[in-house]
Amino acid sequence: MNPPAVEVAALTALATLSTPRLRLEPLGVAHLDGVWEGLFDAESLRLTGTRQTFTREAVVRHLESLADRADRADWAIIERATEEYVGEIVLNELEEDDAAMNFRISLNPGRVGRGFGTEATRAVLDHAFDRIGLHRVSLDVFSFNPRAQRSYEKAGFRYEGRQRETLFWDGEWVDSIMMSVLSTDERPRS
Repeated sequence: MNPPAVEVAALTALATLSTPRLRLEPLGVAHLDGVWEGLFDAESLRLTGTRQTFTREAVVRHLESLADRADRADWAIIERATEEYVGEIVLNELEEDDAAMNFRISLNPGRVGRGFGTEATRAVLDHAFDRIGLHRVSLDVFSFNPRAQRSYEKAGFRYEGRQRETLFWDGEWVDSIMMSVLSTDERPRS
């Protein structure tokens, strides 16, 4: 049995996705201010285990490079009612032979707890399976982030396992929870 063909063109010509409350548009330099805000929020950095510091120039270069990438898909999450930047959502680490990608999402301060993450995740998973042709999307989330774990489960991700003590943060070891969703899994609806 051969894996499904991954539609790499769906990564390089990234579609804008819509949900009832959100628009997911290709992430780029136009979103610099929103991205920049998220990079300096202490709680966002903790939840993602980010220790790196960033220069504005490096972030601009990164955002400029995204449009031509055939191994990832990066979207800005925009709240339709206000046209405000909510965060970013990403499929990356393409394993074309295995029809698999990694998933990550980061919401800016004041945007968590409103269902935006779950809504955006469902849209990206639909796109991953129906348009890109992936078979598997996986992630890992730190054990000190149960809110994200619940959101991922609502979107269809399933618990796969635990990696012990993968992050040393604030003087303590933290585990990683591994989760995935397959194209053959039933997709939950709201």
